[in-house]
Amino acid sequence: MAVVIREYDPTKDLLGAEEVDRVCEVGPSGTMSLYTDHLGEPLARIRNSPAYLMLVAETTGPTKQIVGLVRGTVKMVTCGKKTKRGAKISSPIYTKVGYILGLRIHPSHRRMGIGLLLSRRMEDWFKEKGSEYSYMATEKDNEASVQLFTGRCGYTKFRTPSILVHPVYAHRRRISRHVSIIQLSPSDAEALYRARFALIEFFPRDIDKVLANPLTLGTFLAVSENDYQWPGIEAFLKNPPESWAVVSVWDLDSVFRLELRGAPALWRGVAAVSRAVDRMAPWLNVPAIPNIFRSFGTWFMYGLGGEGSKKARMVRSLCAYVHNNARGRVSVLATEVAASDPVRKAVPKWKRLSCDEDLWCLKRLGEEYSDGEVGDWTKSTPGSTIFVDPREV
Repeated sequence: MAVVIREYDPTKDLLGAEEVDRVCEVGPSGTMSLYTDHLGEPLARIRNSPAYLMLVAETTGPTKQIVGLVRGTVKMVTCGKKTKRGAKISSPIYTKVGYILGLRIHPSHRRMGIGLLLSRRMEDWFKEKGSEYSYMATEKDNEASVQLFTGRCGYTKFRTPSILVHPVYAHRRRISRHVSIIQLSPSDAEALYRARFALIEFFPRDIDKVLANPLTLGTFLAVSENDYQWPGIEAFLKNPPESWAVVSVWDLDSVFRLELRGAPALWRGVAAVSRAVDRMAPWLNVPAIPNIFRSFGTWFMYGLGGEGSKKARMVRSLCAYVHNNARGRVSVLATEVAASDPVRKAVPKWKRLSCDEDLWCLKRLGEEYSDGEVGDWTKSTPGSTIFVDPREV
């Protein structure tokens, strides 16, 4: 079937794009699937990025129909580090990358090459913007997506971070009494991230824009001291506590909502009973499972990390703090970290909603690299941490 690939036009494509998003599951098909509601604004997931584009695939003929779409963004991220001769501190090497987000093909038009057309056209736009690499994320079990990108588009399997998801319960979670939590200003948060996180893969050079965005609800610092008094960012960086951790929170609920479909009746029943028991006997502190079987909202925790022997305790306290603030506002908390990141075990997760190995694939678009000290990034060894930009979740 002949299709035309063109830029999304919100004046005439809104309903068609919403329909494609509505009928396409997120991740591999199975007994349970997640579906996305973009709240009437298909561009909301990408418009906070420095440069973005949405393409649609439309059938030709008298009855035109949007049968596919893809979103893409371009930004500068860390891909390596360099140390000048005689210097003690390394500095990040940045590269311009394009990110393919939310490739969706209507079920009635799959296996017709439409996904390949959309992906190649998006890569052309990446090149026009000067991108040296293109990358995308999918679940490792999504065979159709993996085959398309690694088999037909020339991508390399690159990193396998973990998506950790946990429901927000009705009752507060305990925060260690030996931990102090401070909310940082956007400028202090930026200074901390640039000083301690700038060498991490995919760290965005415009982190200041991310932290100052209204969708960032705050950046929170946990330290291993009672009644800790914030000394200012310069003093903190010069003489930090023995252990600390930091996290920022992004309001995905204002961007899109999710719905879990196809859940077994037993799941639904257990969740309903847990909520009923909690309403009747709240003093029991039953972990009432929120209703994630209809449209629900999510907060995303990004920039999660820290230092010190008690870092894991700091991370657990931060997760509990964010959970307590999320009660009554969203149903789920999520984050994504490298599979080998030490903080991974400290983050609460609900296994059935989490993904132990999300798959990131990378493709080199340009032959000339901006800094020869790194070489071909697709062949680099993975580090223990990775930075996940909330604008691309």
